[in-house]
Amino acid sequence: MSRLVSVLTSTGAVGRVLSSPQKNKRFITAAVSNSGISAFSSQQQQHTKMSTKCLQLENINPHFITMEYAVRGPLVIRAGEIEKELAQGVKKPFNEVIRANIGDCHAMGQKPITILRQVLAICVEPELLNSPLFPEDAKKRALTVLKGCQGSSVGSYTDSAGIEPVRRQVADFITKRDGFEADWQNIVLTAGATTGIKGILSMLKCELGGKKSGIMIPIPQYPLYSATIEEFGMTQVGYYLNESKNWGLDVSELKRSLTEAKKTCNPRALCIINPGNPTGQVLTHENIVEVIKFAHDEKLLLLADEVYQDNIYDKNSKFHSFKKVAMELGAPYNSMELISFMSTSKGYLGECGIRGGYMEIINMDPKVKAMLLKSISAALCPTTAGQVAVSVLVNPPQKGEPSYEQYLSERTHVLSSLKERAELVYKTFNSFEGFKCNPVQGAMYAFPQITIPPKAIEAAKKDGKTPDAFYAFELLESSGICIVPGSGFGQQPGTYHFRTTILPQTDKLKIMLEKFQKFHAAFMDKYK
Repeated sequence: MSRLVSVLTSTGAVGRVLSSPQKNKRFITAAVSNSGISAFSSQQQQHTKMSTKCLQLENINPHFITMEYAVRGPLVIRAGEIEKELAQGVKKPFNEVIRANIGDCHAMGQKPITILRQVLAICVEPELLNSPLFPEDAKKRALTVLKGCQGSSVGSYTDSAGIEPVRRQVADFITKRDGFEADWQNIVLTAGATTGIKGILSMLKCELGGKKSGIMIPIPQYPLYSATIEEFGMTQVGYYLNESKNWGLDVSELKRSLTEAKKTCNPRALCIINPGNPTGQVLTHENIVEVIKFAHDEKLLLLADEVYQDNIYDKNSKFHSFKKVAMELGAPYNSMELISFMSTSKGYLGECGIRGGYMEIINMDPKVKAMLLKSISAALCPTTAGQVAVSVLVNPPQKGEPSYEQYLSERTHVLSSLKERAELVYKTFNSFEGFKCNPVQGAMYAFPQITIPPKAIEAAKKDGKTPDAFYAFELLESSGICIVPGSGFGQQPGTYHFRTTILPQTDKLKIMLEKFQKFHAAFMDKYK
């Protein structure tokens, strides 16, 4: 979208594009014709004729233009501008921007897990195997990875599906977690969960009977899904989570959504995010059983986004993998097609930039799986640093090993601190006038509903923004806090939300919430 903004600046249209995700999409989509993008104005037409650029808006994939990605949208662009202004000495009512818009753990102060960085360092510089500064179990883990690499170097290409010893470690991890055997040949290592998810969605891009493929995703949802579905020219089939039941998943709503979608597309897959992003809920075992039976009966490929499986804070909640529940159910559910995703970016590792992840492909037709692996091979291989991170994630130090006590202490600290912050955010937001926030049972986000006064809604309309975006921009300009409007994730019509992470370290989080409270009180007073 930033590329589009720069191009549209010359036309005077940038204000309209930035003002609102919904208006943005309607505005641009209206310019899309079968032959490409029509000129936005006579001025743009003249600009096009004069341009010497090979690539212009009217001759690129139109889905690149209509695609949106809220967590890195206009608010984040403005946050970056404010940071530069602060660095240049521009006076603001705050001295820093608090980026609560994205789940970037280390950027918000989380410390790396020592054993991971040790193994990674040895893999990058094998001479450290001779250093007394590194524990023997870190060296052993590094050697396992290096022996799986061509030339014993992480600088070499790996198999497209990843280093075999690491894939075997993933299979062992899943087997121990679920109590059902996992086949290492069904494991594909990925550059974060994102590349795996996009790879599977790309495979589903297929018109049948003149209808596009439809992908069922939760509303609210993580914008990766809506953006990718739009980029691939498929149809988004949203189903609403039940906010009144702590963002629970009602099968009746799945049926309603599916029935409606069949009028215009071919629903092919059902995506579940558990624990939830942006909603922070953890599905119950009973709920998962219902979803599995629904997906089986409707012949839908089940996509289980389980990247937050370590992030469970509620004492009454427990993570259940979709694979485990499907296997427990027995025939016919244990033979249904299911793909699950995991990442090193979340949980207690928080290694977002290293880009490690995996997917387990269950019960896929061997011929289709061969085509998927062929597609994956075109990208050569996932980053080897990410594969090292996956290795440590699924094969952490065990009791009796030199690194165990430190690892356990660091892991426990991260997760207990996140639990504390989840409770703090939940209680604080519910003390605000017009706020209603469900408990953060898991993951690392809160998605509170806010009541926005009519006067503020009118002001938002005049400013060309959705009410929640208007609120978020005023928050950013007044306090330096960057959040994401609920409209970027989807929400029930007539309701307004926003997503914030719980990632700022406790001291900074308390400061953030105090600033938030002062802003909100002033906002309500201003627009009451």
